[in-house]
Amino acid sequence: MAPAPTHGDADVPDVFDPRLYAEDIPYRRYRLLRDLHPVARQAEPEVLGWPAGPGFWAVTRHADVVRVLREHATYSSWLGATQIRDPDPADLPFLRSTMLNQDPPGHGRLRRLVARAFTPARVDAFAGRVRERARTLLRAARDGAEDGTADLVSAVTDEYALLNLTDLMGIPAADRGLLLEWTVRVIGYQDPDDTPAPLLGPDGKPLNPRSPALLGEMFGYARELAAHKRRHPGDDVMTALAEAELDPAELEMFFFLLTVAGNDTVRSAAPGGLLALARDPDGYRRLAAGEVPMHRAVDELLRVHPPVLSFRRTASVDTELGGQRIRAGDKVVVFHASANHDERVFATPDRLDLGRAHNPHVSFGDGPHVCLGAHFARLQLRVLHEEWRTLMPPPESAGPPRRLVSNFINGITRLPMRVSGPTG
Repeated sequence: MAPAPTHGDADVPDVFDPRLYAEDIPYRRYRLLRDLHPVARQAEPEVLGWPAGPGFWAVTRHADVVRVLREHATYSSWLGATQIRDPDPADLPFLRSTMLNQDPPGHGRLRRLVARAFTPARVDAFAGRVRERARTLLRAARDGAEDGTADLVSAVTDEYALLNLTDLMGIPAADRGLLLEWTVRVIGYQDPDDTPAPLLGPDGKPLNPRSPALLGEMFGYARELAAHKRRHPGDDVMTALAEAELDPAELEMFFFLLTVAGNDTVRSAAPGGLLALARDPDGYRRLAAGEVPMHRAVDELLRVHPPVLSFRRTASVDTELGGQRIRAGDKVVVFHASANHDERVFATPDRLDLGRAHNPHVSFGDGPHVCLGAHFARLQLRVLHEEWRTLMPPPESAGPPRRLVSNFINGITRLPMRVSGPTG
């Protein structure tokens, strides 16, 4: 059991409630935590039908976030998995079979195997297809908008992320809709308006969207696709995984991880970046004029809109962090968006600086679990912004965005923007 807070509860702002993030990222609350309580106890009340938990430590300063992510021997992914909510004990052994929920050295073996499938050369070979897809989707959104506006999430970014990933993985075109359905169910589970009706267990209660019972369809598909790739190999990630030294459960969990995490990284980052540019017309003007390098702009947009808001670790030993005593078994949760706005690391962090040269953001994590697909994500985002600059008018909001109700994924589910008019 975690020790009681050393400060009054009223002094510690809540950054747990998923409903907060439907309004916006709570930067003011993060700032208060960074300045006054950089490692702070947070309660886990029952929210949106999900049961209460024992509480956790919220880690909000950049240096502490990096420390937690790097020190895997102290802060474990394996002990309690990586979501704030405690998994069902019956599901935990199953969840530990994915690379995301393992610690070195076992994690390293799996990462090396999948890294052979996810090489930069293989990713770069898809650049032409990625660019053509960006052009096709942007033109269709522009030319099909009767009133000059479109919801970019449904018209462009959902399809863009999904189709790029399925190309890379080698998934047949007829099956691509399945991946989006699975992603929405797993990622949007906290949001009552963004996920299909929950599947119920024998007791009539909603099943956890990451439980084996809910993922059976996805895993069955992964086994069938792997068998097909062994008979008909191609130059794609799924063929490489099918031929790797993975047992069936490991292959299934890799498929799950790539399908959900690989899709949702760009699915979240792309609309977030366009919204940030719409809010900074002068910054976009400089980008359109070629005054800032595109690779720096992409990383700055990732800094201000990280795809993932939080990740959990579990303390494996008694330790100390940010002046707080952490007990073995305590949940320790890092907040990426807060770390990315830490004034101790970033000059004027609240300002979008598309030419920012020193930008050690943690939007792709750090340490042994740094995002394996970061290269592919950056490629897709760079191409999307390059094609927008060529084909589309300067980004301009045409209505309020709708944000995902989630303390995990920094999702935008609706983004009305102007898509016709003079190009940038």
